[in-house]
Amino acid sequence: MNSLFRAPAARGIKKLDTSLFSKVLPTTAAAVRDNKLLSKYRKHLEKSDELLRLRTISPIVEDPSPTAAKGQKCLLLAAELKRSAPETWGPVLQEAVKAGDLTLREYDVHLDYSHWSYYDVMKSILPEELADEIPVGFNSAGHVAHLNLRDRYLPYRYVIAEAIIDKNPTIRTVINKIDNVGGESEFRTFAYEVLAGPDDLEVEVHEANCTFKFDYSKTYWNTKLSTEHARLVSLFEPGQVVADVMAGIGPFAVPAGKKGVFVWANDKNPESYNYLKDAMKRNKTGDFVRPFNEDGHDFIRFAADDVLRASKATEHAHLPAPKHSRKSLEPPPKPVRVDIPPTISHFVMNLPASALEFLHNFRGIYEGQEALFSPATQTKLPIVHAHCFALKGDDEVAFKEICDRIEAEIGVRLKSGKMGVEGEVEITEVRDVAPSKRMFCASFRIPSQVAFASRK
Repeated sequence: MNSLFRAPAARGIKKLDTSLFSKVLPTTAAAVRDNKLLSKYRKHLEKSDELLRLRTISPIVEDPSPTAAKGQKCLLLAAELKRSAPETWGPVLQEAVKAGDLTLREYDVHLDYSHWSYYDVMKSILPEELADEIPVGFNSAGHVAHLNLRDRYLPYRYVIAEAIIDKNPTIRTVINKIDNVGGESEFRTFAYEVLAGPDDLEVEVHEANCTFKFDYSKTYWNTKLSTEHARLVSLFEPGQVVADVMAGIGPFAVPAGKKGVFVWANDKNPESYNYLKDAMKRNKTGDFVRPFNEDGHDFIRFAADDVLRASKATEHAHLPAPKHSRKSLEPPPKPVRVDIPPTISHFVMNLPASALEFLHNFRGIYEGQEALFSPATQTKLPIVHAHCFALKGDDEVAFKEICDRIEAEIGVRLKSGKMGVEGEVEITEVRDVAPSKRMFCASFRIPSQVAFASRK
C-alpha cells in the first residue's frame, strides 16, 4: 500500500492516543466547470482508475478556490496524479483539462483517527515484528468481545482492546482468555481478564430468530458456530426427536424446538441448564424442548428409554393453529396435535474436545427393541453428529484419525462416506480453531450391531 495511505506510525504505545493519528494527505483536485458534468467525469475517472479511492473519504468535495462559485465541486484524483506533471494524467483527464471542463488544483485531505480502521491502527501501533499477524479475529457475545491473545501480544493487550471498542460500536467490554476452554473446566468456561470496558458479561444474543440471555462467564457460547448450528438444525424434521447431549444454553435445541422438533436437551453445567430453561421460555418452545441436567454418559441411554416411555404414554405437543380470518364463515382451526414418536432420530454431541469419548454409551441403546426399526418398520436407527478436533493437513489423514477414534469407542470400523448409510461416516469440516487444529463434525448412523448389543 502506498505509504501516503498508511496511518501515522505510533510504534509501541501501550495506551491509545487518538491525536497521534492525524495526517495531511496532499492530493490533486479536479474542479468541475459545471456540476452537471460531475457524474460524467466521476464515471470516466473511476473507470480509468484516476479517482482517489480512500474508504473513508468521498471523492467529491467543495472547490477550495476563493473564486469558485458557491456549491462548485471537485473530484479528488489518485495520489500519483500530479497537477504539475501532465505526463501522469490519463487520456480522459488530459482531454477534459484541454476542453476546460476540469481545472486541476492542489488539495490537502485531512485525516484523523476516525478515518483509520482497526487494522490500520494496529498496523501503526504494533512493532514491526508483530505486524505480520495482527489479532483481528475475536468471538463476540452481545456486547462482549472475547480475545485469545498469544503471549507475544500480551504487552499490547490494553491498547488492542481500546481500539476494538472504538472501531466496533456494538462492543462495550473486551476480555482475554487466560486458560484453555475444556482444559481447566469441564463446563467449557474459562478464566478471563477484562481489558477494556465494564466487567459486565450479562449478554443478550440473537440467532436463528431466537433470543438467548446469559452470563458469558458461566456458560459456553461461540457465535462463530452459528452456521454449524443452522446446518444441523436444517437436517431435523418436524415431529422427529433429537437428543442434544451437550446442549449448552440451546443453540441447537431451541431453534429446533421452534420448528416443531422434539428435543431432549441436556447439559451437565447447572448454569447452562438454567439458561436453557430461560431460552425455552423466551422463545416459547416448552412444548417441544425438555431440559435435563445430567452427565452426558448417563443421558445417552436415559434419553432413548425416556423417549420410548413418553411415546407409550401418548405424550404430545401442539403446533399453533393456522391463522384464521375473522371474515371466514368456517370455524377457527384447532391447534395441531403432534405425538412423540418412540425413537430418537438424531443425537447431537457438540463437545469437540471429548465427544468421541462418549460414543461407547451407544452400545445396547436399543437392546431388545429391534421391532421398532427397519425392517420391521420404516424407522431407521438414529444418526449421531459428534463434533471433534483433528490436526490440520491432509484430509485423508484427519479422516482416518477420526475413524480410528470412533472404532475404538464403538468397536465397528466405519468408512468415509454418507451419514445415512450404515457403515459409513460423513465428516464435515466446521472451522479452523488454531493454526494447527480444525473442528469437524462426524455424522453416522448407529450400526445395528452396536444399537442392539447387550448393555452388559
